[in-house]
Amino acid sequence: MDSTDQPLSIDGAEEVRHVTVNRVLEALRCGAIAEQHGILGWSSNYTSLVTLVDGDLELLAVYKPQRGERPLWDFPEGTLCRREVAAFLVSATLDWDIVPPTVLRKGPKGLGSVQLFIHHNPEEHFFNFTSTPELAERMKQFAAFDIVTNNADRKGGHFIRDAEGHIWGIDQGLTFNVAPKLRTVLWDFAGEPVPDAILSDLEKLCASLEPGARLDRALRTALDAREVRAVQKRVKRLLQDKTYPHPGPGPNYPWPPI
Repeated sequence: MDSTDQPLSIDGAEEVRHVTVNRVLEALRCGAIAEQHGILGWSSNYTSLVTLVDGDLELLAVYKPQRGERPLWDFPEGTLCRREVAAFLVSATLDWDIVPPTVLRKGPKGLGSVQLFIHHNPEEHFFNFTSTPELAERMKQFAAFDIVTNNADRKGGHFIRDAEGHIWGIDQGLTFNVAPKLRTVLWDFAGEPVPDAILSDLEKLCASLEPGARLDRALRTALDAREVRAVQKRVKRLLQDKTYPHPGPGPNYPWPPI
């Protein structure tokens, strides 16, 4: 998508390397899974850490197979891995670098999402980030992104910071439901105006969601047609209101919050 030619720092086997997002995506799609490091214990679904090798590039990735998804009453069965990929496509189109590079491919346990693993301190999360103006601006992007993707599970532990200080968002499986599902720890900006820079990016996103446009076509490989149309409706509403919404009826915060 739009930001895939930008450089990305990744922790290799022996050093930090700077490669393009396109190169990382190629490795995620085509690289051989050389080693499996076991299940990540904090995940509610089957999630494992794997080493991928593609030519001279070696990287760690998070593999979430479709077969390991726990059935949910409000999301179609076997779709969470596709929603992870759809969230990356939206993030890349916005050029916000919220979601790490993510692809859909076959792995040891079948089809699943494979996402670049971001090295980070697991003890650091949303609730203990040091408050700064720069952090607030970043969180405003996250808040808009979660509204657009209808994130039903934005916990504090889903914000991670890499070695260079960039904050990423992980665990986007519970997204893109047609029904309003926004559950997040990020209600700080409710009622505040959306910054002009974010609105400008959302205008471009809206255009890319027109029927037959680039993102519309890409999302249809991961979501059904109603879900894709719902994305554009949420973008248009945010552009019209120009303010962050207040919590609606029903549960608005994820549990547990971290």
